[in-house]
Amino acid sequence: MTLAEPAPLPRAGVRAFPAPAPVRTRGPLAAVLVANAVSGCGTTMTLMAIPWFVLQTTGSATQTGLVGAIEAVGLVLSSVLGGPLVGRFGAKRVSMLSDLVAAVAVGSIPLLHATNGLPFWQLVVLAMVLGLSRAPGDTARYSMLPRLTELAGTTVERAASGYDGAGRATRMLGGPLAGSLIALTGPPQVLVIDAVTFLFSALVIAAGVRHMDAEAIERRHYLSELREGLSYLRSDRLIAAIAGMIAVTNALDSATITVLMPSYARDVLHSSVALGMIIGVFGACALTGTLVYGWIGHRIHHRRLLFTTAFILVGPVRLLIYTVDPGLPAILLVVAVAGFAAGSINPLLAVVEYGRIPVRIRSTVIGAIGACALVGMPLGSLLGGLAVETWDVHLTFAAGGLIYLAATLCPLLFPIWRQMDARY
Repeated sequence: MTLAEPAPLPRAGVRAFPAPAPVRTRGPLAAVLVANAVSGCGTTMTLMAIPWFVLQTTGSATQTGLVGAIEAVGLVLSSVLGGPLVGRFGAKRVSMLSDLVAAVAVGSIPLLHATNGLPFWQLVVLAMVLGLSRAPGDTARYSMLPRLTELAGTTVERAASGYDGAGRATRMLGGPLAGSLIALTGPPQVLVIDAVTFLFSALVIAAGVRHMDAEAIERRHYLSELREGLSYLRSDRLIAAIAGMIAVTNALDSATITVLMPSYARDVLHSSVALGMIIGVFGACALTGTLVYGWIGHRIHHRRLLFTTAFILVGPVRLLIYTVDPGLPAILLVVAVAGFAAGSINPLLAVVEYGRIPVRIRSTVIGAIGACALVGMPLGSLLGGLAVETWDVHLTFAAGGLIYLAATLCPLLFPIWRQMDARY
């Protein structure tokens, strides 16, 4: 065994300078936040404009549902398959390409409609392409955050909260904006605006995220990386438990948003304005909760308790309040509390995921988690509609609330969830 040589002493008259501190810049992180916000706004507008376009041009609710289902299938597939693309080609490239493909798919709808009438099969193909384009871009931008957070000299909690908050704010604004523009100009013109938002997002990433230009890309076999990522999802019991819980709760949330709340607003509150108020209050309070978590989240060490409490307020409490018909003011109060609690969930999960998942397969695993979150949503909406027709909206809310409660108590009942409190 040889001893390490001591560092040479500085010569007389020569000053020893410390190593230069790493350069800190928040520009790339800000660019990702802006791109995510703009892309999210475009996605929200597209989710409203395409169904309206299909209804206006075909008059068929069945064809409208088919287009939405095809897009959802593409989204789920790309969530699983798109993760390895990020590792192979780089997050910046995949983010830009995803937005460019979305711009072409969305922009082609009004263009083809104005030229050859857009046969329905072409619309279905474009819907599939649009669904396939969404998840890789989201995964790529999400995967950039840890490196850009370190570059900016801030905490993961604040960066993740800013990322989630930017998306929540634009999604909250994108719906009303799309509705107003559809009424003023029509769906084809709104789809043109949507295409422009995706192009703008790609340009922001291209110009603002220069520190990712030289990111190291490991050229591994696509299927090998996909298998490794899915294998990790099975081996990390906490991450697998999170994915399973989110799959159940997202299915219940999908049923609540698409079926139960509209039915309740129509049959009990007798007001679409009331439904808009409920959605708006939840969104505004969720944005507030996200910002507060970004401010103080790094001081919170009992993540499991916060995670469980937030989910109980978001799920069982919010759903079960509708079973007693307390009136709109009481509903808005409960929804406000639930929305504020919801704001901490995604940033908290980001801290756990970034801390546990190895960097080289992070995008693949995150994509798989996203697919788990999405896969139950179509089934949730379908079962929610059947339950409302078979029982009534009150019993359906009660059943959904109890299932939600069972899912959200898992972090308190199973020891594996204690690992959420580990220091990352």
